Amino acid sequence: MHGRMKLRAACYAAALLTALHGQGLAQDSGLAGSVELVDPKVLRVCADPNNLPFTNEKQEGFENRLAEFLAKKLGKSVSYTYFPMATGFVRMTLGAYKCDVILGYPQGDELVQNTNAYYRTAYALIYKPGNGLDGVTSFADPRLKDKRIGIVAGTPPAALMARNKLMGKAKPYQLMVDTRHSSPTQKMIADLQSGEIDAGALWGPIAGYHAKRSGTPLTIVPLTGEKRSAHMVFRITMGVRASDQDWKRTLNKLIRENQQEINAILLDYGVPLLDEQDRPISQ
Repeated sequence: MHGRMKLRAACYAAALLTALHGQGLAQDSGLAGSVELVDPKVLRVCADPNNLPFTNEKQEGFENRLAEFLAKKLGKSVSYTYFPMATGFVRMTLGAYKCDVILGYPQGDELVQNTNAYYRTAYALIYKPGNGLDGVTSFADPRLKDKRIGIVAGTPPAALMARNKLMGKAKPYQLMVDTRHSSPTQKMIADLQSGEIDAGALWGPIAGYHAKRSGTPLTIVPLTGEKRSAHMVFRITMGVRASDQDWKRTLNKLIRENQQEINAILLDYGVPLLDEQDRPISQ
Protein backbone atom coordinates (compact mmCIF):
# COMPACT_ATOMS: atom_id res chain seq x y z
CA MET A 1 0.00 0.00 0.00
CA HIS A 2 1.31 3.47 -0.73
CA GLY A 3 2.07 6.27 1.74
CA ARG A 4 -1.41 7.65 1.58
CA MET A 5 -2.69 4.98 3.90
CA LYS A 6 0.59 4.02 5.46
CA LEU A 7 1.69 7.24 4.96
CA ARG A 8 -4.47 13.59 -3.30
CA ALA A 9 -8.67 23.15 -6.55
CA ALA A 10 -9.58 23.98 -8.67
CA CYS A 11 -10.46 26.02 -11.55
CA TYR A 12 -13.46 23.88 -12.25
CA ALA A 13 -13.82 23.24 -15.96
CA ALA A 14 -17.56 23.74 -15.62
CA ALA A 15 -19.68 25.78 -13.22
CA LEU A 16 -21.00 23.91 -10.22
CA LEU A 17 -24.70 23.13 -10.17
CA THR A 18 -26.98 24.75 -7.62
CA ALA A 19 -28.30 22.48 -4.90
CA LEU A 20 -31.78 22.46 -6.42
CA HIS A 21 -30.53 21.57 -9.88
CA GLY A 22 -28.21 18.99 -8.37
CA GLN A 23 -31.14 17.28 -6.67
CA GLY A 24 -32.92 17.09 -9.99
CA LEU A 25 -29.83 15.67 -11.67
CA ALA A 26 -29.45 13.03 -9.00
CA GLN A 27 -33.03 11.91 -9.42
CA ASP A 28 -33.18 12.12 -13.21
CA SER A 29 -29.89 10.33 -13.90
CA GLY A 30 -30.17 7.60 -11.26
CA LEU A 31 -27.33 9.02 -9.16
CA ALA A 32 -29.10 8.77 -5.83
CA GLY A 33 -27.36 5.58 -4.63
CA SER A 34 -29.30 6.06 -1.42
CA VAL A 35 -30.64 2.60 -0.60
CA GLU A 36 -27.41 1.57 1.13
CA LEU A 37 -26.67 4.92 2.77
CA VAL A 38 -27.51 5.90 6.35
CA ASP A 39 -28.49 9.42 5.28
CA PRO A 40 -29.19 9.71 1.54
CA LYS A 41 -29.28 13.52 1.75
CA VAL A 42 -25.69 13.82 2.95
CA LEU A 43 -22.36 12.87 1.36
CA ARG A 44 -20.68 11.46 4.47
CA VAL A 45 -16.90 11.46 4.00
CA CYS A 46 -14.29 9.58 6.04
CA ALA A 47 -11.21 11.80 6.36
CA ASP A 48 -8.04 12.63 8.24
CA PRO A 49 -8.29 15.87 10.27
CA ASN A 50 -4.75 17.05 9.45
CA ASN A 51 -3.38 15.49 6.28
CA LEU A 52 -2.85 18.11 3.58
CA PRO A 53 -2.91 18.08 0.64
CA PHE A 54 -5.67 15.50 1.02
CA THR A 55 -7.95 16.67 3.84
CA ASN A 56 -8.05 18.70 7.02
CA GLU A 57 -10.68 20.04 9.39
CA LYS A 58 -10.57 23.45 7.68
CA GLN A 59 -11.54 21.66 4.44
CA GLU A 60 -8.47 22.97 2.59
CA GLY A 61 -7.41 19.74 0.86
CA PHE A 62 -8.14 18.54 -2.64
CA GLU A 63 -10.32 15.73 -1.34
CA ASN A 64 -12.35 18.36 0.51
CA ARG A 65 -12.74 20.20 -2.79
CA LEU A 66 -13.66 16.99 -4.51
CA ALA A 67 -16.28 16.21 -1.85
CA GLU A 68 -17.96 19.59 -2.39
CA PHE A 69 -17.92 19.07 -6.14
CA LEU A 70 -19.43 15.58 -5.95
CA ALA A 71 -22.01 16.62 -3.36
CA LYS A 72 -23.33 19.38 -5.60
CA LYS A 73 -23.57 16.96 -8.48
CA LEU A 74 -25.59 14.65 -6.23
CA GLY A 75 -27.72 17.37 -4.65
CA LYS A 76 -26.37 16.54 -1.20
CA SER A 77 -24.69 18.39 1.64
CA VAL A 78 -21.30 17.21 2.97
CA SER A 79 -20.37 15.96 6.42
CA TYR A 80 -17.12 14.49 7.73
CA THR A 81 -16.05 11.86 10.19
CA TYR A 82 -12.44 12.61 11.09
CA PHE A 83 -9.93 10.04 12.28
CA PRO A 84 -6.13 9.94 11.86
CA MET A 85 -5.05 8.09 8.70
CA ALA A 86 -3.31 5.33 10.62
CA THR A 87 -4.03 1.85 11.95
CA GLY A 88 -7.76 1.45 12.51
CA PHE A 89 -8.85 4.22 10.15
CA VAL A 90 -11.17 2.09 7.99
CA ARG A 91 -12.55 0.12 10.92
CA MET A 92 -13.35 3.23 12.97
CA THR A 93 -14.91 5.20 10.13
CA LEU A 94 -16.27 3.41 7.06
CA GLY A 95 -16.53 0.07 8.83
CA ALA A 96 -18.45 1.63 11.72
CA TYR A 97 -20.98 3.23 9.33
CA LYS A 98 -19.99 6.70 10.51
CA CYS A 99 -19.34 7.73 6.89
CA ASP A 100 -19.86 6.27 3.44
CA VAL A 101 -16.78 7.00 1.32
CA ILE A 102 -13.01 7.41 1.59
CA LEU A 103 -12.10 9.75 -1.24
CA GLY A 104 -8.56 8.51 -1.81
CA TYR A 105 -7.69 4.83 -1.61
CA PRO A 106 -5.19 2.69 -3.56
CA GLN A 107 -6.68 0.24 -6.03
CA GLY A 108 -6.53 -3.37 -4.93
CA ASP A 109 -6.52 -2.88 -1.17
CA GLU A 110 -8.87 -5.42 0.39
CA LEU A 111 -10.00 -3.31 3.35
CA VAL A 112 -12.50 -1.51 1.13
CA GLN A 113 -14.38 -1.99 -2.12
CA ASN A 114 -12.76 0.19 -4.75
CA THR A 115 -14.53 2.35 -7.27
CA ASN A 116 -12.93 2.85 -10.65
CA ALA A 117 -9.68 4.78 -10.38
CA TYR A 118 -10.02 8.54 -10.81
CA TYR A 119 -6.32 9.31 -10.98
CA ARG A 120 -2.96 7.63 -11.41
CA THR A 121 0.22 8.95 -9.84
CA ALA A 122 3.59 7.84 -8.48
CA TYR A 123 6.15 8.27 -5.79
CA ALA A 124 8.51 11.08 -6.70
CA LEU A 125 12.02 12.31 -6.10
CA ILE A 126 12.08 15.91 -4.90
CA TYR A 127 15.17 18.12 -4.78
CA LYS A 128 16.40 21.68 -5.22
CA PRO A 129 17.40 22.54 -8.78
CA GLY A 130 21.05 23.41 -9.24
CA ASN A 131 22.45 21.17 -6.50
CA GLY A 132 23.97 18.61 -8.86
CA LEU A 133 20.87 16.46 -9.25
CA ASP A 134 19.25 18.09 -12.28
CA GLY A 135 18.17 15.37 -14.69
CA VAL A 136 18.15 12.56 -12.11
CA THR A 137 15.16 10.30 -12.76
CA SER A 138 16.15 7.06 -11.02
CA PHE A 139 17.78 5.85 -7.82
CA ALA A 140 20.33 4.09 -10.03
CA ASP A 141 21.83 7.45 -11.04
CA PRO A 142 25.41 7.59 -9.66
CA ARG A 143 24.97 11.24 -8.71
CA LEU A 144 22.86 10.10 -5.75
CA LYS A 145 25.62 7.96 -4.22
CA ASP A 146 27.02 10.65 -1.92
CA LYS A 147 23.72 12.43 -1.24
CA ARG A 148 21.62 12.34 1.90
CA ILE A 149 18.10 11.35 0.88
CA GLY A 150 15.03 11.59 3.06
CA ILE A 151 12.81 8.52 3.01
CA VAL A 152 9.58 7.64 4.81
CA ALA A 153 10.23 4.25 6.39
CA GLY A 154 8.33 1.32 4.94
CA THR A 155 7.30 3.02 1.69
CA PRO A 156 8.12 1.49 -1.73
CA PRO A 157 11.05 3.84 -2.51
CA ALA A 158 12.89 2.51 0.55
CA ALA A 159 13.33 -0.88 -1.14
CA LEU A 160 14.72 0.76 -4.28
CA MET A 161 17.10 2.86 -2.24
CA ALA A 162 18.35 -0.23 -0.43
CA ARG A 163 18.82 -2.05 -3.74
CA ASN A 164 20.93 0.86 -4.98
CA LYS A 165 22.93 1.05 -1.72
CA LEU A 166 21.65 4.51 -0.80
CA MET A 167 20.48 3.78 2.74
CA GLY A 168 23.83 4.41 4.42
CA LYS A 169 23.40 8.20 4.39
CA ALA A 170 19.60 8.24 4.25
CA LYS A 171 17.52 10.12 6.79
CA PRO A 172 14.42 8.10 7.76
CA TYR A 173 11.08 9.63 8.68
CA GLN A 174 8.36 7.83 10.60
CA LEU A 175 5.54 6.28 8.59
CA MET A 176 2.51 5.73 10.82
CA VAL A 177 1.87 8.74 13.03
CA ASP A 178 -1.06 10.55 14.60
CA THR A 179 -1.33 13.37 12.08
CA ARG A 180 -3.01 15.58 14.67
CA HIS A 181 0.37 15.93 16.37
CA SER A 182 3.06 15.11 13.82
CA SER A 183 3.77 15.47 10.10
CA PRO A 184 6.86 13.62 8.89
CA THR A 185 6.37 14.85 5.33
CA GLN A 186 6.34 18.49 6.40
CA LYS A 187 9.51 17.82 8.39
CA MET A 188 11.13 16.29 5.29
CA ILE A 189 10.25 19.33 3.18
CA ALA A 190 11.63 21.65 5.87
CA ASP A 191 14.85 19.60 5.99
CA LEU A 192 15.14 19.79 2.21
CA GLN A 193 14.72 23.55 2.22
CA SER A 194 17.29 23.99 5.00
CA GLY A 195 19.86 21.69 3.39
CA GLU A 196 19.64 19.00 6.07
CA ILE A 197 18.93 16.55 3.24
CA ASP A 198 19.81 16.76 -0.46
CA ALA A 199 16.68 15.08 -1.81
CA GLY A 200 13.56 13.30 -0.64
CA ALA A 201 11.42 10.42 -1.83
CA LEU A 202 7.76 11.23 -1.27
CA TRP A 203 4.32 10.21 -2.41
CA GLY A 204 3.73 12.30 -5.54
CA PRO A 205 0.66 14.28 -4.41
CA ILE A 206 2.49 15.36 -1.25
CA ALA A 207 5.67 16.27 -3.13
CA GLY A 208 3.76 18.21 -5.78
CA TYR A 209 1.68 20.10 -3.25
CA HIS A 210 4.67 21.30 -1.25
CA ALA A 211 6.72 22.09 -4.35
CA LYS A 212 3.93 24.27 -5.71
CA ARG A 213 3.66 26.21 -2.47
CA SER A 214 7.30 26.32 -1.46
CA GLY A 215 9.18 29.59 -1.32
CA THR A 216 12.19 27.57 -2.47
CA PRO A 217 12.13 26.19 -6.05
CA LEU A 218 11.83 22.41 -5.95
CA THR A 219 12.01 19.84 -8.75
CA ILE A 220 9.56 16.92 -8.78
CA VAL A 221 10.43 13.77 -10.74
CA PRO A 222 7.86 10.91 -10.71
CA LEU A 223 9.75 7.64 -10.27
CA THR A 224 8.31 5.92 -13.33
CA GLY A 225 11.62 4.91 -14.89
CA GLU A 226 12.55 2.30 -12.30
CA LYS A 227 12.72 -1.31 -13.49
CA ARG A 228 9.97 -2.15 -11.03
CA SER A 229 8.00 1.02 -11.58
CA ALA A 230 4.71 -0.79 -10.92
CA HIS A 231 5.65 -0.52 -7.26
CA MET A 232 6.06 3.22 -7.62
CA VAL A 233 2.89 3.95 -9.59
CA PHE A 234 -0.63 3.59 -8.19
CA ARG A 235 -4.21 4.01 -9.32
CA ILE A 236 -6.26 5.88 -6.74
CA THR A 237 -9.92 5.12 -6.20
CA MET A 238 -12.69 5.95 -3.77
CA GLY A 239 -13.29 3.34 -1.08
CA VAL A 240 -16.74 2.14 -0.04
CA ARG A 241 -18.08 -0.81 1.95
CA ALA A 242 -18.12 -4.19 0.21
CA SER A 243 -21.91 -4.33 0.51
CA ASP A 244 -22.53 -0.94 -1.14
CA GLN A 245 -22.82 -1.97 -4.78
CA ASP A 246 -25.30 0.70 -5.87
CA TRP A 247 -23.27 3.41 -4.15
CA LYS A 248 -20.14 2.23 -5.95
CA ARG A 249 -21.96 2.42 -9.29
CA THR A 250 -23.15 5.94 -8.46
CA LEU A 251 -19.59 7.07 -7.77
CA ASN A 252 -18.26 5.34 -10.88
CA LYS A 253 -20.80 7.25 -12.96
CA LEU A 254 -19.73 10.54 -11.38
CA ILE A 255 -16.07 9.78 -12.06
CA ARG A 256 -16.73 8.83 -15.66
CA GLU A 257 -18.84 11.91 -16.41
CA ASN A 258 -16.66 14.44 -14.59
CA GLN A 259 -13.06 13.30 -15.14
CA GLN A 260 -11.94 16.60 -16.66
CA GLU A 261 -13.24 18.59 -13.70
CA ILE A 262 -11.68 16.12 -11.27
CA ASN A 263 -8.32 16.43 -13.05
CA ALA A 264 -8.54 20.21 -12.75
CA ILE A 265 -8.94 19.95 -8.98
CA LEU A 266 -5.97 17.59 -8.66
CA LEU A 267 -3.69 19.63 -10.92
CA ASP A 268 -4.47 22.81 -9.01
CA TYR A 269 -2.95 21.14 -5.95
CA GLY A 270 0.17 20.04 -7.82
CA VAL A 271 -0.70 16.34 -8.06
CA PRO A 272 1.57 14.76 -10.72
CA LEU A 273 -1.04 12.96 -12.81
CA LEU A 274 0.03 10.13 -15.13
CA ASP A 275 -1.75 8.38 -17.97
CA GLU A 276 -1.54 4.63 -18.51
CA GLN A 277 1.77 5.06 -20.40
CA ASP A 278 3.27 7.06 -17.50
CA ARG A 279 3.07 10.29 -19.47
CA PRO A 280 2.18 13.42 -17.49
CA ILE A 281 -1.35 14.77 -17.72
CA SER A 282 -1.38 18.56 -17.73
CA GLN A 283 -5.05 19.37 -18.26
